[in-house]
Amino acid sequence: MADTSIEWTDATWNPVAGCSVLSPGCTNCYAMRMAARLDAMSMPKYRGLTRKSGRRAVWTGKIRLDRDSLDVPKSWRKPRKIFVNSMSDLFHDGVPAEFVAEVWSVMEATTQHTYQVLTKRPDRMLEVTRSLPVLKNVWLGTTVESVEYLPRIDDLRKVRAAVRFVSFEPLLGSVAKADLSGIHWAIVGGESGPRARPMAGEWVDEIAAMCRKSGVAFFFKQWGGVRKNATGRYYRDMTFDEMPSVA
Repeated sequence: MADTSIEWTDATWNPVAGCSVLSPGCTNCYAMRMAARLDAMSMPKYRGLTRKSGRRAVWTGKIRLDRDSLDVPKSWRKPRKIFVNSMSDLFHDGVPAEFVAEVWSVMEATTQHTYQVLTKRPDRMLEVTRSLPVLKNVWLGTTVESVEYLPRIDDLRKVRAAVRFVSFEPLLGSVAKADLSGIHWAIVGGESGPRARPMAGEWVDEIAAMCRKSGVAFFFKQWGGVRKNATGRYYRDMTFDEMPSVA
């Protein structure tokens, strides 16, 4: 686990490493670049999880379970918002349901923390979590980068969770047709880093408007770009850091 600069969380926890490219939002994934660097630094956890494809690193599809890190959140006394698997996807097909249950047990035992689990595979999230308890301190979300992937929200809506959230990052096109009913929180952000694809302001406007209409908390993460610090995270001359209310 490590503290992080990700604006909507406090720390990351990675009991799983490795992933697969699934949709266009994965093309410039920061986790692929980071995994390649960590492999180059001879970190066994990340060995062989990426390969070179032209000038970039891409996932090989290999998944590595890290049981040694499972109990790490128990050592953190101070309450934190924890992004689960910033370097993978807990609901990747290569992660056994039994291991997901082990992760669930740790989250259930550490109620001082709030866990944010984000997946591009909400269909598997729905399947696996059917047999798991709903935990008040666990928020479940999916990533939607364009209109083609709006069905992920439909799958997420069926998932039993205290909080359901959608990360529209990297936002690669208009999602004006999104239905946010049953969703509690929306994160919006442009792609950052090398080869970052631009995000149009009107796409952000559409999401902000639908959040107001649906009563969904709106969090604007960044405009992105090759130098994200230069573009910042002001939207309409202010920051939007709304968080969902939890009963």
